[in-house]
Amino acid sequence: MANEESTAKKSSKGLIIGLICLVALVAILIGVYRENKPKTYGTGDKTIEFEVINGDSKKDFTIKTNAEMLGDALKENNLIAGTDSDYGMFVTTIDDTTADSDNQEWWCFTQDGEMLNTGVDSTPIKDGDHFEAELKVGYDMGSTTSTTSSSVGSTASSASSFTSASSAQ
Repeated sequence: MANEESTAKKSSKGLIIGLICLVALVAILIGVYRENKPKTYGTGDKTIEFEVINGDSKKDFTIKTNAEMLGDALKENNLIAGTDSDYGMFVTTIDDTTADSDNQEWWCFTQDGEMLNTGVDSTPIKDGDHFEAELKVGYDMGSTTSTTSSSVGSTASSASSFTSASSAQ
């Protein structure tokens, strides 16, 4: 009889330890999911996706807004900061990461991988749009690289973006 009680206690103990481990595992998985899921900002009828690329790091944001322009949607959610100029806002900071002009760093904005021909203040948005901002290094458009070391070709839009960036400094 004592042996049966001992076996039952061991079995109960093993079951309790197993349940504690399972609860801990579920809690860890929930934490990992919450940390890695895109953060949602704002409220509004339009939903846009905004991806920030800094070296090997990528961070996704889902933004709900009624703004008409990309800059307004990003500013109203405190995702960007910069200086205003005759050409619009020159973005220097995205998600608390500031481009270092001493190292010739700058933010390159694209939509679905294509460089924007307009500044953030004059880029219209619609529901479902996807934009990217990547931290680049180097002002020579023929040899500009991202912080992930991929080359960017010299295009008219690159040159106009560079001209705006250079004149805003």
